[in-house]
Amino acid sequence: MRLSVALFQYEPKYTVLSELALELNEHRCTPDLCVYPRINVDFQEDVVRMTEPPLLAVEILSPTQGQQGVMNRIHDMLEAGVESCWLVQPVTETITLFTGDDQPTTVSAGALRDPVTEIEVDVSDLFDEG
Repeated sequence: MRLSVALFQYEPKYTVLSELALELNEHRCTPDLCVYPRINVDFQEDVVRMTEPPLLAVEILSPTQGQQGVMNRIHDMLEAGVESCWLVQPVTETITLFTGDDQPTTVSAGALRDPVTEIEVDVSDLFDEG
């Protein structure tokens, strides 16, 4: 999947971090990808958990994960201040966008545009095996 490559194209404006441990209120989680407003990260420092919520958190559902557990994490992250969450489902080749105020939006082809970050990805290209 090419999602991380697509997100890294927005790096002048944002910082994209992979497998970052979050501690948001009483909720602890480690999304697959997090997008923050541009920040300087010192990887020499041993930051155990980030307490500032990202603008966007991405969860990629693996075949061995239960969907309800991932949905609970997304709900917890939104409740704790994450503004936008994506649920990527490679098996169905879809991305579902969650924001705190709106109904989820699922996209299986064409462009997915995040209203919070204005990041846009072509869902068809992300899952294209060619």
